[in-house]
Amino acid sequence: MTAIADHDAYIAAAAEPFRPSLTHLRTLLRAALPEAEEVVAYDMPGFRIDGTIVAGYAAFTRQCGLYLLPGAISQHSVEIAAAGFKATKTGITFTPRSRIPDELVQQLARASRDDARA
Repeated sequence: MTAIADHDAYIAAAAEPFRPSLTHLRTLLRAALPEAEEVVAYDMPGFRIDGTIVAGYAAFTRQCGLYLLPGAISQHSVEIAAAGFKATKTGITFTPRSRIPDELVQQLARASRDDARA
């Protein structure tokens, strides 16, 4: 397996149905985290601030995932559930048909950034 060099390469290598969702998620995360550096870590695209990956995303066989620091997930657990999603300690999975609402993605990203700085 070839290592993924950057976000563009990761999205291009994803299954076609997931590419628009991944591109949209990347755009939202970039807007919420303008000071973050785009990196690839653990074979996933992520956003790093002061050495900490504060947000990342991935595509799998049947779904995509958004990954954040645990404090962001716990802080917004009510909003995540209200939007109809289930979360693990550090992630939320979704399909191209049921994307995480834009505002929630941005709130989660900012909360993850703030959690890293705390």
